[in-house]
Amino acid sequence: MGVVYASLILAAGCANTVRNKTADIPSLNLAGVSNGTNQAGTPAFSVEDGSGDWLESAKADLVKFPNRLIDDSKDTFLRADNITALLLAGGASIAMHNSSADKNLAKNFSRHQAFHGFADKSLNVIGTPKSHFPVTALWYAISAENQDELNKQRALTMMTALSVTGLVTTALKAARDNETPNGGSWAWPSGHTASSFTVASVLDEFYGPKVGIPAYILASLVAYRMMDTGNHWGSDVVFGATLGWVVGHTIAGKHKQLEVAGFELEPYMTAGDYAATGVSLVRRF
Repeated sequence: MGVVYASLILAAGCANTVRNKTADIPSLNLAGVSNGTNQAGTPAFSVEDGSGDWLESAKADLVKFPNRLIDDSKDTFLRADNITALLLAGGASIAMHNSSADKNLAKNFSRHQAFHGFADKSLNVIGTPKSHFPVTALWYAISAENQDELNKQRALTMMTALSVTGLVTTALKAARDNETPNGGSWAWPSGHTASSFTVASVLDEFYGPKVGIPAYILASLVAYRMMDTGNHWGSDVVFGATLGWVVGHTIAGKHKQLEVAGFELEPYMTAGDYAATGVSLVRRF
């Protein structure tokens, strides 16, 4: 994603958890503990062999990624409420394109173009999937290297959501293959808009309105810019925004870390002669 979205992601991650490989994390142990333990409990996901290589983590997650992508796609597009939302957005797109709405909007934008020069180029970079994927990969790499499992999983969820949105958008563009207002091809739906709203929706699920609202504002500016430059019809943006919102909220909501009274619910495990397993409530400061 662009620099602004990158700042939102990384700042939210840092505000949410400050992790140190050697620091003790305050936790409330709810495990079924055996008679005495000689070691402090550690979450089950902690890396004990000293390996902080994010590439090794990436290889392990990459093997599971296709199945995760399929499962998350099914959970997204087989839900009745999601299907309804996409059908309504699709119907609105058809109505806009077959009436004078799309053409009237395009004419208005051509007469009153708002974004020029640096602003136009910046929003193009911020809104393109070509920026979203690398920034998400960087988020994943930093989290994996720091053994920050929570943010690593959030980055992986973002990558999954972006991949689902990208695949569906590309398939629909190829199937529809209509012309943009400025004579381009593959207009419907808007890929910039769909990807930007996916990012905003995932951030909103994970970090709440403090991060979600600015992300939605940026996504909306990207959508406006796509019409402002003549790269997309209004109908392209309407469906793209709905698709991104549906995919982002569904997938992030599915994988969102369970919390109890502000504490994260995590697996708990002790090692050594007296092993115990259970659940820990963890809060990071």
